[in-house]
Amino acid sequence: MPRAVSSPHTPAPAGTYSSGIVSGGFLFIAGQGPFDAEGRLVGETFADQLRQTFRNVQAIAEAAGTSLDRAVRIGVYLNRMEDWEELNVLSKEFLSEPYPARTTIQADLNRFQIEVDAVVALPEGE
Repeated sequence: MPRAVSSPHTPAPAGTYSSGIVSGGFLFIAGQGPFDAEGRLVGETFADQLRQTFRNVQAIAEAAGTSLDRAVRIGVYLNRMEDWEELNVLSKEFLSEPYPARTTIQADLNRFQIEVDAVVALPEGE
């Protein structure tokens, strides 16, 4: 049976979806952006927004008992593909080898520069 996961450190979902769902030994994390727990935009630079976004993804992973070290796939949505190089450098602050499979797509994000979703393996036996 799927189980919803949320974190008090991330904004509540803005629609009919869960921040995360645990099912079949994996945590599926909905797209997270650069927002604090109250839903306020954090950071003016791409670097600041990337770090907040990944902190949100990590917080949901931790709420499910796992971490981004166990990520098997991430989806990255960039407002500007010119941020590709910086994404590759800064994401190493949150991801480790073997890096998860990744899809990066340019998206028309409203008021912010990056969104990230993820699939994260749960610890064995979960």
